[in-house]
Amino acid sequence: MLWSTLILALRSIRRNLLRSFLTVLGIVIGVSAVITMVTLGSGATQAVQNQISSLGTNLLMIRPGQRMGPGSTGNTAPSFKDSDAELIAAQISGITAVAPEARSSVTLVAGGQNWTSSVVGSTNEWLTTSSWELASGRSFTEAELRAGAAVCIIGGTIQRQLYGGGDPLGQQLRVGTVPCQVIGLFKTKGQGSFGNDQDEVVLMPIKTLQRRLTGNTNVNTLLVSLDPASDAARVKNGLTQLLREARKLADTDDDNFNVLDTKQLADTLSGTTRVMTTLLGAVAAVSLLVGGIGVMNIMLVSVTERTREIGLRLAIGALEREVLMQFLIEAVVLSALGGLVGIVLATGASVVLAQVMQVPYVFQPGINLLSFVFSAGIGVLFGYFPARRAARMDPIEALRHE
Repeated sequence: MLWSTLILALRSIRRNLLRSFLTVLGIVIGVSAVITMVTLGSGATQAVQNQISSLGTNLLMIRPGQRMGPGSTGNTAPSFKDSDAELIAAQISGITAVAPEARSSVTLVAGGQNWTSSVVGSTNEWLTTSSWELASGRSFTEAELRAGAAVCIIGGTIQRQLYGGGDPLGQQLRVGTVPCQVIGLFKTKGQGSFGNDQDEVVLMPIKTLQRRLTGNTNVNTLLVSLDPASDAARVKNGLTQLLREARKLADTDDDNFNVLDTKQLADTLSGTTRVMTTLLGAVAAVSLLVGGIGVMNIMLVSVTERTREIGLRLAIGALEREVLMQFLIEAVVLSALGGLVGIVLATGASVVLAQVMQVPYVFQPGINLLSFVFSAGIGVLFGYFPARRAARMDPIEALRHE
């Protein structure tokens, strides 16, 4: 009986292909909108997490001033020194590396080409804290770090701009007025979390940068890489107390430095993108309800047009539940078909838009399944009233209908 009812429902849909197509279109748009929004939102969340993690794994960034950004006191607060990094490494447990970081913006010159970039001065621990790996070459030797030797490691962008993508190892690079030998090349990282090119980097020993470029011993940032097994809150409290003592702050004084936990930053930004994804998905879901109303409207029209057919079926012995099932199946088939087509379109749109937005495509089986079930449920919900109306018709009155 169910099979024959399904055949009758499919024949009815085929008799009115254009009307069925327009009915399905509302469901298609709703399903594809919901899936696309949620998929792109998940990709954006993943991109944020990846970009923040590229700054360093379990990384604490310590800078002068009470806070960063507009209104910060970084210009008036005393800078850090190399000794602060050594003090942290010696006194604080639960960390894997500490790297002092100083920066200077200079013009780089090599082979008749020039490029303006920021140069980083630090130690070999900077590679650990900032999650950098070498594609070729080597890191600094202890002798080079102590003596402030004129050696450097460069990123892929500097390699392309100044050496045409060729092998830079052993080549000379003029950093400002300092001739420097390239001893290493970083692996490519790509775009950073704030839209910056991470491969536009030059690393040299911090003493070299301080003595020959900046002319002072200031350290802009202390980078502290946490042991994954350590208690981050305990380490941060220990760092705060140690730095307050080192900077001779009284109990009543506010901190003249700030500690940024990149993991907390990633969690905050990820939470924000998830909220936005949920909001966009909810807005897109409204179109599914609109599509459901369209299904209900078309089914009511179909019941009105087929009144005599319904009356004839009831008159020759068809049961009310068979008539109800016929129209309910029509509504469910239309909605489920719209759900399937919507999933296919959403997958294609998500892949294309993810590439355009430069975010990873993250397949979400849960939202795809939920959207399909929801679309079929809409067929049941909005198809039930027209189907019940058809099943409760008086056969005699229905046969008299013109």
